[in-house]
Amino acid sequence: MTIGHEVIGNGPHKIVVLHGWFGDHGIWSATYPFLDTKAFSYAFPDYRGYGTSRSMGGAHTMKEIAADAIALADHLGWKKFSVIGHSMGGMAAQRMAVDAGGRVRAVIGVTPVPASGVPFPPEVDKMFASVVSSDEAGRMVIGGSLGQRLVPAVTEHILQFARRTTTADAFADYYVAFSKTDFSTEAKTVRTPMLVLVGQHDGGVNEEFVRASFPVLYPQVQIEILPNCGHYPMLETPAWLVTRIEGFLSQAAPA
Repeated sequence: MTIGHEVIGNGPHKIVVLHGWFGDHGIWSATYPFLDTKAFSYAFPDYRGYGTSRSMGGAHTMKEIAADAIALADHLGWKKFSVIGHSMGGMAAQRMAVDAGGRVRAVIGVTPVPASGVPFPPEVDKMFASVVSSDEAGRMVIGGSLGQRLVPAVTEHILQFARRTTTADAFADYYVAFSKTDFSTEAKTVRTPMLVLVGQHDGGVNEEFVRASFPVLYPQVQIEILPNCGHYPMLETPAWLVTRIEGFLSQAAPA
């Protein structure tokens, strides 16, 4: 069974785009008007328990996300492809680079979680876990990741989008998956071109954390700061995000 997905474009450079924890692939919709659909083909899957894959059961792990996304590429007839992943999806993108080997042309992590996971202190771990049932905790997590600088409606939009597009059980399982999974030993074998984009105001996956985590795993990684945004550049600065994504892919993995 193929996971639910949306395909945009018919260009020769194929790209799988993975969403994060808060909501399904629709989080990327603000970028759609800016995509180069002649040079690129974008596939936006929904993980099991999210969006159009909401009714699909599963283990809700990074390994499963990667396997389903690779199977989607097979279904679409894509022998080679690049991978973009946001936040939790950035971790799954790294898993795909491990599991799909030479099929992955390039990886872009957008405010991504590293393959080593996130070593939250116990009190922070408890707060994140409580987001499953607590809107107040959800607002704290989202607001902090946005840098506490935007109107409250932005935080509320992301929170309610997540509530509408995922099941509570899947949401809980994926938190464990991205925070406590560690495949860093395997990740060190990846030599695929890689770009990590960090939001200037991201209160979670900040520049210090990224520079301490990613170069240790991937000596080839390029790290770039995205101005005027926090953890959700696809909502905050979509045109600039697409500009940097397509610019990197055109240079690092030309068709």
